[in-house]
Amino acid sequence: MKKHRLMCVLVAILILSLPLFGGGKAERQESLIVYAYDAFTGDWGPGPALVQAYEAATGIPVQLVGSGDAVAMMSRLIAEGKNTRADVVVGITDDMVKRILDTDLLISYESELLAKIPSFLQFDETNRLLPFDYSNYAFIVDSERLERAQWPTSLESLADPQYKNKIILIDPRTSSVGLGLLLWSIEHFGEGQWLNWWQAMKQNALTITDGWSSAYGLFTEGEAPLVISFTTSPVYHVLNEESTRYQALIFDEGHQVTIEGVGILATSKRQDEAKRFVDYLLSEAQLDIAIANSMYPTNADVQLPAVFDWAPKPTRSISMDPERIAQHLDRWLEEWTEVMSR
Repeated sequence: MKKHRLMCVLVAILILSLPLFGGGKAERQESLIVYAYDAFTGDWGPGPALVQAYEAATGIPVQLVGSGDAVAMMSRLIAEGKNTRADVVVGITDDMVKRILDTDLLISYESELLAKIPSFLQFDETNRLLPFDYSNYAFIVDSERLERAQWPTSLESLADPQYKNKIILIDPRTSSVGLGLLLWSIEHFGEGQWLNWWQAMKQNALTITDGWSSAYGLFTEGEAPLVISFTTSPVYHVLNEESTRYQALIFDEGHQVTIEGVGILATSKRQDEAKRFVDYLLSEAQLDIAIANSMYPTNADVQLPAVFDWAPKPTRSISMDPERIAQHLDRWLEEWTEVMSR
């Protein structure tokens, strides 16, 4: 009898407990999965603080997934296709728009916040990629390692033998920054000459890294006095180090523009939460992203601190037609690889 009574008590406790355990499991939200490039998700990028603030404001958990540099991230997303876990992708640039849109992996989202973004920054008329920050590519010089008289004044001048082993470049096959320089060189030199420039640059390059983070890290460690980056890169050093040591070089021929976009995956089962996250990037998070990324915000209502005065603006911004990029990029990359691997 005692055993029978004990068994009944245990069964009763178990039955009463089941709704509690089951309810807890049902109430636990799955995380919104956000793919982003490594510089965004890293400790010094805007991602971690942005996610913490977003979760506190909305109660929606977010899992940031670092996926290499932007080109590598897009390649991963395309490879995963409809099996991707991602709900949102952050950091696909305007020069890659045709390639990602042709996959039909992203949905259109006409956020009300697009009204605050100037039309010249809205690079996708289907609104599958919404712009959240932008800048221009530029070479950054370490003014303590290279005298002003030696600073290059054009893309042509960078090919001078005096810069042998003084330049850090980035692979266009894996990085949006590397790809930006590749397109910049094609736009400037033309189909007949751009490979000749890269042949000379190969002689001057100390190394070619897979991504921006490793390239810029080597640069600030003093490995070389020149690196490809952004016109806005000096802002970081003035703001965080109170240093004007690193300066962006402005060339008369103009600078390739880059606009970073955010998109929502068509396979996402949490599209309402994904839209809310996108809106957060385009509103409350704009200033924090601009400061942490050292880029310009796309939301015209954002007031930038005076430190952005240290980002020189080129007199001419260059951008290539996405259709032309989509048509020729594979060939350009093959030709670049052949030249650089000889």
